[in-house]
Amino acid sequence: MKKETLMIRFLYGTMPGRAILRLLIRPTVSRKVGKFLDSEFSRCLVPLFIKKHHIDMKDYEDRIYASFNDFFTRKRCAERIDITPKHLISPCDGYLSVYPVAENLTYRIKHVEYSLERLVNSRDLAEQFAGGTCLIFRLTPQDYHRYCYVCDGIRTESGAIGGCLHCVRPAAYTSVPVFVENSREYIVLSTPAFGTVVQMEIGALLVGKIHNLRSNSRVFQGQEKGYFEFGGSTILVLVKKDRLKLSEDVAKQTGNGKEMRICFGETVGLFPGMEK
Repeated sequence: MKKETLMIRFLYGTMPGRAILRLLIRPTVSRKVGKFLDSEFSRCLVPLFIKKHHIDMKDYEDRIYASFNDFFTRKRCAERIDITPKHLISPCDGYLSVYPVAENLTYRIKHVEYSLERLVNSRDLAEQFAGGTCLIFRLTPQDYHRYCYVCDGIRTESGAIGGCLHCVRPAAYTSVPVFVENSREYIVLSTPAFGTVVQMEIGALLVGKIHNLRSNSRVFQGQEKGYFEFGGSTILVLVKKDRLKLSEDVAKQTGNGKEMRICFGETVGLFPGMEK
């Protein structure tokens, strides 16, 4: 993974930077940026973005994009998705980190402690995940920004929690509790393999919109769930205690809070005791 950019370190690591940050994280700023990126004038940014991030457009729809956000939310021609029953998959392209949820309903990322109750805005829901697992999927701007359901299940609850729009790079979420301050949307799934699962989308700096698609109450592993507009962002998944065994590769690479590169539809783990 690349080192944090000088700009992010400036914004979160210095007093002048934090003063500027207080302006940038306001939703009004995000809306204004989003309005420009929805306009035809933003199309000039597309070739520059492709070149900067070395994006291979052969994987995507061959068409003319009406705006930068139209390009940013483009669809791939095909996906490779693990649809094995009782497997839990990555909802997106990005970087995965894994954290245990303590019995006191907190999880810690370096020196920042997060409250699960504040994250989901519900004590009753948070208590179901004591001793469980928190999976954090961090998307970068160059990643594919459509995402899917991590497993089969029935949607029993959904919610949206307002907030500001911090950056979600490690320099930010190891300095301030961004996941409980940022705007976010979540669903609660009743699943045959993992019991109750929470899947949450979290907005990021200059990302004002999380688009979740309408669906029936029953959803399926790998089914498209929605997409983010411009920026890096995050998907967080909560699994109950003793319900998830991480794949060998994921367990090895995410030890001690490390991040690993992961792809849309790739296996993250499975129900304990199930044959691989």
